[in-house]
Amino acid sequence: MEEVSNTMITEQPNAVESSASTNSKIIENPENTLKPKVLKAKKRKKPKDSTAPRVPLTGYVRYLNDRREAVRSTNPNLTFADITKMLASEWSNLPVNKKQQYLDAAEQDRERYTKEYNAYKQTEAYKIFTQQQNEKKIKEVKEKEDIVKIPNLAYNNHPGLNKDQQDVDYGNFDIPIFTEEFLDHNKTRDTELRQLRKINIDFEQQNAILSKHIENMKMAISKLEFELIQQEKNNLSLNKHLNHLKNTLIDGFGGTVLPGIKDVATIQNIDNYMTNLHSILLENSSSHSNLLQVVRDIVGKLEFNG
Repeated sequence: MEEVSNTMITEQPNAVESSASTNSKIIENPENTLKPKVLKAKKRKKPKDSTAPRVPLTGYVRYLNDRREAVRSTNPNLTFADITKMLASEWSNLPVNKKQQYLDAAEQDRERYTKEYNAYKQTEAYKIFTQQQNEKKIKEVKEKEDIVKIPNLAYNNHPGLNKDQQDVDYGNFDIPIFTEEFLDHNKTRDTELRQLRKINIDFEQQNAILSKHIENMKMAISKLEFELIQQEKNNLSLNKHLNHLKNTLIDGFGGTVLPGIKDVATIQNIDNYMTNLHSILLENSSSHSNLLQVVRDIVGKLEFNG
C-alpha cells in the first residue's frame, strides 16, 4: 500500500506539469487567438433619375476611354490600376495641341449637358424625382433623430449644464436643407466650380506655353554658351598671333634707331615704335629715303606666319 501511494504521489506532479505545459502552449500560441474581422461600410451610390441627361466627361476621362483598350491589348498582364497609372502619365506628357482636342470636346459636352439639364429641370419627371429624394432624405434624418433622441435628452438634462447650455440646438444650420434657398446655394457653388475648372484649364494652357518658352530660352542659352566658348578660343588664337607679330617685328627692327628717337624696338614699346616709324615715313619719306630702304629690306626678310 505504501508503494502504491508513493507511486500515485510521484505521478500526480507529472500530470500537473503536463497539464500546465499544455495550457501554456495554448496561451503562448498566438494563432489560437481569434481576430475580429473589420467590416467596411459599403459606399452607397448616389441615386440617379433614368430620364436625366448624361453627365459630361472630362478631357482626361475621354483620353482614358480612347487609350485604355489599346494599352490593355498591348499589356495584357497589367492590372486596371497599373493601366490607369500608365495612362495618367501619358496624359501628363501629352502635347498641348493633342490635349486641347480632348479639352475642347469636354467643354462642348459640358455645354450640351448644361442645356439638356436646364431643359430637364422643367420636366415633370425632374419634379417627381426631386420630391422623392427630398422625402427620402427627410425620412432618413428623422430616423437618425429618433436614434439619438434619448442620448440627447439625457445630455441636455445633465445637472452639470446650465440652462443656456441646455437650450443650445445642435441641429441648426446656416441654410436649412431641402429648401429653395439650399438648392440655390448649391447651384451657385456648382457655377463657381465650373468657373474654377475653366480657370484651371486656362492656367494649364498658359503653363504649357511658358514651358515651351522656357525650353526655347534654354536652347538659346546653350547656343550662346557654345558661341562664347568659340569666341574665347578665337581670342586666344588672335592674341597668340599678335604676340608672334610683335616678336617678329622686334627681331627685325631691334637694331634700327629712328631719327629723333633714341630708343630701339622692345617688347614694351613696340606699339609706339611702329607708330612713330609710320608717322616719319608718311610725313617726309623723301628726306628719309635711307630709312625707307632699310624698312623695306627688313620687312622683306621677316616671316609673319605663326
